[in-house]
Amino acid sequence: MQYLLSLSGWQQALIATTFTWLMTAAGAALVFFVKKVNVTTFSFMMSAAAGIMLASAFFSLLLPALETGGDYAFLTLSSGFVAGGVLIVLTDIVVKKLNVFSGENARSGAITCAAVTIHNIPEGMAVGVAFAAATGGGIVPAIMLALGIGVQNFPEGMCISFPLRARGFSRFKSFFIGQLSGAVEIISGVAGVLAVTVISGILPVALAFSAGAMIAVVCSELIPQSFSGGKISATVGVIAGFTLMMILDIALG
Repeated sequence: MQYLLSLSGWQQALIATTFTWLMTAAGAALVFFVKKVNVTTFSFMMSAAAGIMLASAFFSLLLPALETGGDYAFLTLSSGFVAGGVLIVLTDIVVKKLNVFSGENARSGAITCAAVTIHNIPEGMAVGVAFAAATGGGIVPAIMLALGIGVQNFPEGMCISFPLRARGFSRFKSFFIGQLSGAVEIISGVAGVLAVTVISGILPVALAFSAGAMIAVVCSELIPQSFSGGKISATVGVIAGFTLMMILDIALG
């Protein structure tokens, strides 16, 4: 922890987003060892990540945005939050239109990777903005946010590599495409820190934007996927993930 505190914001974000990318790579690497993942386990992992990210969006992003938003915080937070959500909605629309190519293996693999990659951009930005907003020793919420995204990225890597393997791709190519989707978080995370550092007054908007994008991803991706694998395990996972993040943020934040 002391080592992280001694680093600048962009260096902290670089380390954190490298971790989230490694989690994506670890999930994709399972294609070398297993053929199928237990549905209940997958459901719990996705829902726990959803709970952590929901709590992170509130405690690590929206609350700091409110505190730094000034007299017009309600307008700043609302506009940033809506913009972040709209980005994910537009991304989903574009990706669905691109599914016209899903019958071709090569293009299908590229499109699957592109879809996840686009979603990972605001997630990486959220990590970067969270570290930019951290002051003094209060980086625990940012660390937990990175942890939550990393947990989500593990099954996300599997979601790409396993279907590609089923379509006939080699194990190595399936892994390579799967891990590649998480690499963009490193770039977007560092970019988020630098943007907040360079542009004065952007922090509240950036925090709210990241929160809106994250909640949209949770609602459109994580919640549906987790509950399709079992209502009870998914509900327990969301509660457990949210509670864990809330306790750590209140106790250590």
